[in-house]
Amino acid sequence: MTALPAARAERAPFPRYRVDDDEYFARQRSSRSELPDPEVVLKNLTHCVLEALAGARDLEQLARWVTDDVYRSLQKRVVLAARSRRARGASAQRPVFTIGNIHRSEPADGVVEAVVMVHQRQRSRAVAIRLEGLDARWRASVISVL
Repeated sequence: MTALPAARAERAPFPRYRVDDDEYFARQRSSRSELPDPEVVLKNLTHCVLEALAGARDLEQLARWVTDDVYRSLQKRVVLAARSRRARGASAQRPVFTIGNIHRSEPADGVVEAVVMVHQRQRSRAVAIRLEGLDARWRASVISVL
């Protein structure tokens, strides 16, 4: 019995390229021209966030409009607000407020930073929001209720 020489590996007719799936399936940035008017999103998002903090809206309804970090941050605040209401014996109620002035700027293409003034009966609040255009729609990457 004699050993045969190892067969030479055939080269593929096409070169192999490493394809990074993230390049195709990750969220794609959108330019301002591809995005709708941010003012409507700012008003609705502010309204929904304040209702979620008051316990009148389920936070999961906001999940598609915010990034994961914002969702986790809001989730902590919702839990703390619910705990505070329980300690006081108060029930969740839909807050009554009006949306005031919206001050916004666009520091980069597809990015909007805004402060939305909210007026309630006894106090006024400011909600700071940063919207980024991803996959041809706005998503909030920062929300801070002051």
